[in-house]
Amino acid sequence: MEIAVNGWFAGDSASGSGQYINHLLNTIAEVAPGAHLSLLSPHAPTQAVDAWPQVDVVRLPLLALPRHIAKLWFEQVSVPAAARQLGADVLWVPYWAAPWWQPVPTVVTIHDLIPLLLPAYRGGVLQRLYTGLVSRTARRAAAVIAVSEAAKADIIAQLGIPAARVHAVLHGPNQEGMPPPTPEQLAHVRNRYDLPPAFFLYLGGFDVRKNLRGTLEAYRLYLDRGGDPAVRMLIAGKLPVGGSVFFPDPKKIVAELNLTAHVQFCGWIDEADKPALYALSTAYIFPSLYEGFGMMVVEAMQAGTPVVTSDR
Repeated sequence: MEIAVNGWFAGDSASGSGQYINHLLNTIAEVAPGAHLSLLSPHAPTQAVDAWPQVDVVRLPLLALPRHIAKLWFEQVSVPAAARQLGADVLWVPYWAAPWWQPVPTVVTIHDLIPLLLPAYRGGVLQRLYTGLVSRTARRAAAVIAVSEAAKADIIAQLGIPAARVHAVLHGPNQEGMPPPTPEQLAHVRNRYDLPPAFFLYLGGFDVRKNLRGTLEAYRLYLDRGGDPAVRMLIAGKLPVGGSVFFPDPKKIVAELNLTAHVQFCGWIDEADKPALYALSTAYIFPSLYEGFGMMVVEAMQAGTPVVTSDR
């Protein structure tokens, strides 16, 4: 089977969509030995192509236009045209951007419906027009992949796509198959990030739906009700600059709640260090207001760490 793949995010490890496609390209030989993939990419992926068996990269240079317009042309014109030219059996778009013109059967992965369900994420006029476009193109797709049963239910309800065309294909943890961290690795991570002896962990984004304020307010309540102050609150990740309604400044919230002496920020965590960080924590705290899946919850569970999360 010849599968053409929209490779806009291929090689990008900083985004969820990039991690999703990268991991699948790494393992496609195991799950679909008879498939050949043509990765339609506007750039040379930073990840070594040699690591992707059964994948050939087909360069589709971007037009010399503003980036958002060039991206739209790439998604709506260049990718389906290349899929037809290659004689692909299927075009797979691994993020919410199926083309309107679908000369071959098209499958699109929709990770979540955040711009439809959360008003703060709808953006300006152009963003809302784009969301309207990809909502309509998803309805034209031969099949839709959801990354969780919750996302599948949202897609059926919000986009009106028949349930028979929506398939939940669940994530596994990014570190699947890795052995548990050794005592030496645990000590290395503890020393590298100057971790406290005991801590609750928050690791994730800092936009408003991640509900970090709720996490810190709960920790304040934990202390006020006699919780052990030796268990500190550790916040991992690159903090937003400045702070806004959309990206609240965690340090300001900490000061407002009089938690400065109890909360520690440890900065960006390398991917290889995450299993040890989870394993060292007393519990992983992630009360997000909305997730299509919530990869970190599964990663913490794989490390054997108790998880406190939401039902969304």
